Amino acid sequence: MTIKIGVYPGTFDPITFGHIDIIKRAYNLVDKLIIGVACDVKKDMIFSANARAEMVREEIKLLNIKAEVITFNGLLIYFAQKQNASVIIRGLRAVSDFDYEFQMSWINYKLSPKIETIFLPAAEDTQFISSSFVKEIARLNGDISKFVSENVRKQLLSFYYGNVQKSVSNREIKIK
Repeated sequence: MTIKIGVYPGTFDPITFGHIDIIKRAYNLVDKLIIGVACDVKKDMIFSANARAEMVREEIKLLNIKAEVITFNGLLIYFAQKQNASVIIRGLRAVSDFDYEFQMSWINYKLSPKIETIFLPAAEDTQFISSSFVKEIARLNGDISKFVSENVRKQLLSFYYGNVQKSVSNREIKIK
């Protein structure tokens, strides 16, 4: 019997409820799920690849999801080949995601025809969540609790404001 291995890649800077939704659903589609945390990306990252991988590990542990979390450099398709994956799983939030992801899936197929790409549409309550939006809201001291876990929220606020604690109004304040 062949084990179906799936790779769900991302930057996860930080991991959001949208990512978690895709992870839960992808986990049920494959025999083994590998979450690939991309290292060399063009985006401006606030957390190191190892810190992002650790955040992902903490989140999936809370969900009792037994997936491997691995950082990787280079092309996703070569990482998927190295992991003996038969599928790459991608989440889609909007039409703009589809345009980009469709092109990437075609290129990946040309590089490795044995690896398919599966698109999972975002759940209705997560379709507009992006790590970039979450970081911007956190940077401006907005409430991000609807988009990320408490652990991730604390790490983001710590990044932007140092040590934090809740004020009387339940807003975060900086502790010197």
